[in-house]
Amino acid sequence: METVDLLIKNGQVVTAAGHDGPVAGENMNELEVLENGCVAVKGEQIVAVGLEDKVMSEVQITDKTRIIDATDKVVTPGLIDSHTHFIFGGSREDEFVMRIQGASYMEIMEAGGGILNTVRATRAASLEELKELGRKRLDWMLKMGTTTVESKSGYGLNLEAELKQLQASYELNQEHPMDIVNTFLGAHAWPEEYKDDHEGYIKVIIEEMLPKVKEAGLAEFCDVFCEKGVFSIEETREIMLAAKEMGFDLKLHADEMTSLGGAELAAELRAVSAEHLLMISDEGIDAMRDKGVMAVLLPATAFTLRKPYAPVQKMMEAGLPFALATDFNPGSSPTPSLPLAMTIACLYMQLTPEAVFNAVTINAAYALKRADQIGSIEVGKQADLVIFDIDSYRKIPYFYGVNLVDKVIKKGKVVVD
Repeated sequence: METVDLLIKNGQVVTAAGHDGPVAGENMNELEVLENGCVAVKGEQIVAVGLEDKVMSEVQITDKTRIIDATDKVVTPGLIDSHTHFIFGGSREDEFVMRIQGASYMEIMEAGGGILNTVRATRAASLEELKELGRKRLDWMLKMGTTTVESKSGYGLNLEAELKQLQASYELNQEHPMDIVNTFLGAHAWPEEYKDDHEGYIKVIIEEMLPKVKEAGLAEFCDVFCEKGVFSIEETREIMLAAKEMGFDLKLHADEMTSLGGAELAAELRAVSAEHLLMISDEGIDAMRDKGVMAVLLPATAFTLRKPYAPVQKMMEAGLPFALATDFNPGSSPTPSLPLAMTIACLYMQLTPEAVFNAVTINAAYALKRADQIGSIEVGKQADLVIFDIDSYRKIPYFYGVNLVDKVIKKGKVVVD
């Protein structure tokens, strides 16, 4: 029998296990839950999970094993935030007030605010300043149960600043308990110096930025903000094909403000995910499902912008799998809280607690191509676990505005206690 370093017992264990691929359709409302469950960890891996008698027959406890009694508590996989922009300089609370007074997202952008406001602050910040800001935000997320996060660039919009953003999150991935997955988003907006020369900026992205990012190993994914007034379908396709040729996996900001056909483009390019999707067409839903593209939905953004929510019920009926993420950024979703995004999804998208847990665990792992390592409590997977100080997983989205996290375990080590 294998000796173990950590044993969690007597908890309500939400395994999110038992699936051969992403969860979709009515299966989103099914969630494997073990009452009085037990999880055993050796090193960084889960080595046993089940009821206590079963687990104790498979492992050996020593005087060095840490035993955590999770009676009246919930044990879940580490939450996965598969769409964020957490490395940025400055803040935009003035725009928050403008939004309260009725200004739209695009009106704020056209007035010189929005993304370009953050670009100016991010370009002015040093690498160390961006790292310290990012470290603080990672701490916020970790304390609320997030153990893996995607980090998009896109607040540099020139070679030096884009590399600086990606370098900040790359170094934090080495230094912080959180796992960070980098995405290059140089095509996030038109920089002021190229506002009248779109072809020139696309050339910079394809000929300078993408090769340097690839050479430095700073990003796994490439993303483009495909939207009316930002990057057109044709411009997005040009950038994405170049990125794919260089070996990047693809993500796509699609159909957020208008039904532009971004979802169909994501399917055409066989992107890993298409994200936002508030205005996705029925044809886009079917195309993404048929080509295996994950939908990443961002309820806190729709909440902040007071926009219609993504048509998730249509997605479920069509069998399109989806993940949920915060879109944590300084403008349209200034929240690092996945539990809050889960609550919003329950209340305003009419999703069950079971569906939102599948969407922030196993499906979010698929959205980052990490489902073989994280996203469920299964033998052989990385021991990323959260213990919530509440006696039912359904109470986690129910009690909003309070942090219910008791402990966070990352790669087998207790990092929040």
